[in-house]
Amino acid sequence: MIIVTLFTQIPAGESFGFNFNIFETNLINLSVVIGVVVSFVGNALRSLLENRKQTILNNLEEANNKAQEAQEKLLKAKTRLEEAKSKALEIKNQGAITADQEKKQCISQTEKDTLRLEQVKQETIKFQQQKAISQVSQQVITIALTKVREKLSNQLNPDFHSSVNNKNIALFRKSKI
Repeated sequence: MIIVTLFTQIPAGESFGFNFNIFETNLINLSVVIGVVVSFVGNALRSLLENRKQTILNNLEEANNKAQEAQEKLLKAKTRLEEAKSKALEIKNQGAITADQEKKQCISQTEKDTLRLEQVKQETIKFQQQKAISQVSQQVITIALTKVREKLSNQLNPDFHSSVNNKNIALFRKSKI
């Protein structure tokens, strides 16, 4: 519209002149410069912005892929952690069961050993008692025989004495067997 205004200001029949109105001229120049800049620089700027957009989209896609890989690794790590916890709990429970079995086995073995030792002790006591009784009996018999011999030898004749001794020896042997 400005251009139309410029041409309408020229009166008919006069020569074509320059309009030195600075404001209008500057507006025309500015619009021409902007048009040239937009047409030439716009394509380069559009291409630059498109490249930047593509780079950003590629970076976002790569970041999403890495985030997805990290999520998968985290999920795998959590799964392995749960498996390890489960295995540790199983080992702990198995250890407790084994320890309890060992404890029961040790207690049982100790009770058996104690019972066996008690039996050995009772047998030893019985053996020692029998041995002591046997020794005391032997000494009593020896003393009795000695006294009987003394009495018999002092009071009886040798034939009677021999027959009594032989009979006592025979009785003694029978009682011992």
